[in-house]
Amino acid sequence: MPRSKVPDIKTPLPGPNAAKVVARDRRFVSTSYTRDYPFVMARGHGAVVEDVDGNVFLDCAAGIAVTGTGHSHPDVVQAIVEQAHRFLHMSGTDFYYEPQVQLAEELAKIVPVAGAGGEVRSFFGNSGTEAVEAAIKLARYASKRFNVIAFLGSFHGRTLGALAATSSKAIQRRGFGPMMPGMYHAPFATCYRCPVGLKPESCQAECLDFVEEQIMVHLVSPDEVAAVIVEPIQGEGGYLVPAPQFHERLRALTRKHGILLIVDEVQTGMGRTGRMFACEHFGLEPDIMALAKGIASGMPLGVCVAPADLMTWPPGAHASTFGGNPVSTAAALATLKLLTGGLIANAAAVGEHMLGRLRALMDKHAIIGDVRGKGLMIGVELVRDRSTKERATTERTQLVQEMFKRGVLILGAGRNAVRFAPPLVLTREQADTVVDLFDESLSAI
Repeated sequence: MPRSKVPDIKTPLPGPNAAKVVARDRRFVSTSYTRDYPFVMARGHGAVVEDVDGNVFLDCAAGIAVTGTGHSHPDVVQAIVEQAHRFLHMSGTDFYYEPQVQLAEELAKIVPVAGAGGEVRSFFGNSGTEAVEAAIKLARYASKRFNVIAFLGSFHGRTLGALAATSSKAIQRRGFGPMMPGMYHAPFATCYRCPVGLKPESCQAECLDFVEEQIMVHLVSPDEVAAVIVEPIQGEGGYLVPAPQFHERLRALTRKHGILLIVDEVQTGMGRTGRMFACEHFGLEPDIMALAKGIASGMPLGVCVAPADLMTWPPGAHASTFGGNPVSTAAALATLKLLTGGLIANAAAVGEHMLGRLRALMDKHAIIGDVRGKGLMIGVELVRDRSTKERATTERTQLVQEMFKRGVLILGAGRNAVRFAPPLVLTREQADTVVDLFDESLSAI
């Protein structure tokens, strides 16, 4: 997609072709989908996308943090095509094929699960939700315990088990109760809005006192808790980066009570934060990990990984007809090569540059209350008053629209933040363009 100008908006938005697609969608597609603006994809390359009317945008959403290697990276496309010519499906549930085994071998080399020593097994599904479901089921099966503790603001998926752990937005749970029993929620380390009223500089992760002094005293005995599930950096909840001591203390707490720790790296993993996995920033070694999103550059794939001596459930205990599809696993193998071949390093370098430029905007725009993140997982929280931290919710909605009008795709996170989650191929120059347009959009609102 050679372009002299990116972004390049040629028509009113939506353009005539996009408007037609949106109208058809409204007639025939589920009303449950959330669309912030009428972008209708036609094609993409790297961090640049084009709609059906020829308007060109910079993509800072990456299909919700999925297309980490960029849109249609030629190496990934080649792997997909070559595998598609061999066979499309055989079901790893009942048969064998090498791409699935090879991916499991590669993941065993890199996942930082506790006590594995390289002896790691993978269960393959189709999505992050399925990876989380598998993790919860495995934790219950292996521990012979029933209960699970999650954190407020978390997002783990939309099927009923994962949904029970999710508490990002009430709308995601409304109308689907009762939730799966045995799920409890504790405050997350939301340091900008500390749930126990402390300052980051004096924080000792006192928010975790709620787990030991409330949940484990009044609601459930610790010896009946199978697992704690946590995002190392909360995604949907607002791109919230906890203080390191939060994860240190959480890991110590789970070990004290013999509780398995599930780390949900669905959004944070696969190089997004400038490390292969976000838990590496905190020296955190989970017992079980859930992976998806960026793992296959846009092909559907979710993986639950655990030490071999933990994942010992018998044949038939859990399975997935389409999980670990050979085309998806081929794409994942190509993705891993690209990530370790330079894209993780690029995410760290460009992310640091972008984070610095966004923080500099705080001197100009009082509406910015906080800028946080790691790598190319950056959140900007908007407030009406920095002292009271009143949430700028309608302003956040306006800001997303202003960015769209200027040719940048971004999404909200939490109640009043926006997230920058571009493909990991984003260049420093493209990052500067995004920040410049963000500056303009802030002035416009």
